[in-house]
Amino acid sequence: MTPEAVHEMLVEMLERLFEIKDPGLDEDLRDGYDFDSIDAIELLAEVEEQLERELTHEERKQAMEIRTLRDIENYILLMQKG
Repeated sequence: MTPEAVHEMLVEMLERLFEIKDPGLDEDLRDGYDFDSIDAIELLAEVEEQLERELTHEERKQAMEIRTLRDIENYILLMQKG
């Protein structure tokens, strides 16, 4: 998946799942949209589905540090390589 495709997928996913519309790449989702750990778990399930693989415990642990759309994009691009 290209970086552009990842971005489009995430923007659609954030709007569909969490009603987050057009977040800035570096906008803190937790502060700006009350994105909490339960939301993060739901997002991870969607990411796993898109990557067509289950994330490891360590990969999930890393994901809990995500704060911005850019963080999520970089995370997915890294997971695609793994």
